Amino acid sequence: MKKIIGVILIACSMNAMAEKLPAQVQELIPILETWGQDATLIAAVSEQNKSGLTLDAIKARDKAWRAVDGLDDKMKASMESPAALRLIELEKSQPYFFELFLMDNQGANIAMTNKTSDYWQGDEAKWQESFKDGKGSVHIGEIEFDESAQDYLVQISVPVMQSDVAIGAITVGVNLDSLEGK
Repeated sequence: MKKIIGVILIACSMNAMAEKLPAQVQELIPILETWGQDATLIAAVSEQNKSGLTLDAIKARDKAWRAVDGLDDKMKASMESPAALRLIELEKSQPYFFELFLMDNQGANIAMTNKTSDYWQGDEAKWQESFKDGKGSVHIGEIEFDESAQDYLVQISVPVMQSDVAIGAITVGVNLDSLEGK
């Protein structure tokens, strides 16, 4: 019995270690905040915010999005737009950045480097905390194992700012194994 308890305690300790956020994550925040002031990204968010997209339309698109296996034309467009190309550039700036996406003032996707599991992020902390009712803030998510990366990632979300007002947000996946190896 003691041996089983010891194995359980070791497993719990290993999980706690795997879930500890490396100090380097905090060092990334000022860099990511500057991305929230990128002219290309601000223009894309501003354009979508002015489009009159309703929450009902967003939720309908979210439902359709989750039902698509692969990519549809709208998803492809959000991976090939000028904002998506800028996100790809930013993602390639360091080997530990993985899966970036840009959201509007309701949490709807605008651009992405990889397909997200859903279209509407407005019901999730990553958007709610980073948009923060137009005030803007930084949100660091939980450490999770990502199937597509086959590694532990943390998502950091920062506001897209225009004239000191949050108009949207960016979420950046950070591969912790790659970050710690830098």
